[in-house]
Parts: sequence; C-alpha cells; structure tokens
Amino acid sequence: MAVELGSPEALTLCVTAFTVGAVHTILGPDHYVPFAAMARAGGWSVPRTLAVTTACGLGHVAGSVAIGLVGLGLGVAVMRLETLEAFRGDTAGWLLIGFGLAYFVWGLVRAYRTGSGGSGHAHPHVHADGTLHTHEHDHHGEHLHVHQAAAGAAGGQAAVWTPWIMFLLFAFGPCEPLIPLLMYPAAKASPWAVAGVVAAFTAATIGTMLAAVLVLRSGAQLVRHPRLDRFAHAFAGLAILACGLLVKAGL
Repeated sequence: MAVELGSPEALTLCVTAFTVGAVHTILGPDHYVPFAAMARAGGWSVPRTLAVTTACGLGHVAGSVAIGLVGLGLGVAVMRLETLEAFRGDTAGWLLIGFGLAYFVWGLVRAYRTGSGGSGHAHPHVHADGTLHTHEHDHHGEHLHVHQAAAGAAGGQAAVWTPWIMFLLFAFGPCEPLIPLLMYPAAKASPWAVAGVVAAFTAATIGTMLAAVLVLRSGAQLVRHPRLDRFAHAFAGLAILACGLLVKAGL
C-alpha cells in the first residue's frame, strides 16, 4: 500500500528527514564555515551571503536527489548508491582541500602585495547594501578611490569566482543520509511521500546552513583590524582547507 502524504506514516518520515537534515548539517562544518569565511573576506552583504549559501545548499541536495531517484528508477541497490555517495564524499573532501590550499596561497600573495607599500594604510567603508570593504593606499601620490563590488581588482576577481567554485563543490558533494530516507516511500510507490521527504530534508539543510552562516558572519564582523584584514582571504582559504581535512577525517 502506498504511503499517503497526509498519513501519520508520511508525517513521521518527513519529521525524521527534517531532523536528520538539520543534525547532518550542523555536524558538518563544511556546510557553513566556508561561507562565513568568504563573506567576511569578501565583505559580502547579508543578501549576497544568503543567496550564495542557499544556491550552494540547493545544489548540494539536488545532486544526491538526482542520483537517488535515477538509481531507484533503475532498480540499483541502496548499497551501491551509498558506495557511490561515499566516493563522491571522498572526492569532495579532496576538492575542498585543493581549493582551500589554492585560495590560502592566493590570499597570502595578495596580502603581501597589498602590504608591500610600507607606509600604506586602510580605510573601512560600508556601502548602502551592507557590503563592507577596506580601501588601502598610501599618500606618496594621488590615488583613485573607486567603489567596486569588492575591495580592489584582486578582491573583485575573488568575489566572482569563489562562489561559483563553492557551488560546483557543493553540487558534487553528497548528502549521505538522504538516500536511505528515500528508500521506504519509494518502495511503497508513493511519489508524494518521496517529495515530502526531499522537501523536509532540503528545508532543514538549507535553514540550518543559513542560521549557522549568519551567526558566524555576525561574530566575524566584530573582529576588525586593518593589518589583519589584509589576510582575510588567506584566513578564508585556511578555513576551507581545514573543512576539507575534517571531511577526510570522517566529520
């Protein structure tokens, strides 16, 4: 007998999916630490931070949903799907490590170039949309203060490519608990119950990501020092690298 969407059985499945999604997300710092770190480094506004985090969260869940539904449609055993998800998780960990390391090195180079002027100093600026950046210069000659989406040309480049890279990494990264949750309603031939489980898991995952990112972002915004701000991108890369290492360690 199919599981009806409004039945107690379906409600239990949805509540379980919501709970598992929230716990799975909060126990995985890679779901929120990179976004808070990049938001701090790039001076992202709250709307931009929420948009990037939501997009990456949707990509994260959608990848596993697609694999799960295709696998179920083809009759692939759940153990094979879980093996595939484990492979994706292992690869995603290495990709996070590689991206974090490259971003860290780039941040160090940028910080060195920014501070090589010797007598330079910085002015923090807050824009109308809440975006904050630090404008650094010296007084050896005239300088232009052009307000771009991020601080400086190099910062602008980072503002463009880091969210896209994170989206690709999250779309590739698996949601391991989701596949087993889909099995029971799928076996009962209940597409509406499957949709309910996916919706509950997605809402919990993205909601928890957004809450954690906003809390960390608010705390990071309190730490302001011009000399340390030069290394904001390097710190963000280090945070992503650490998350990749945690994923490889099984967290």
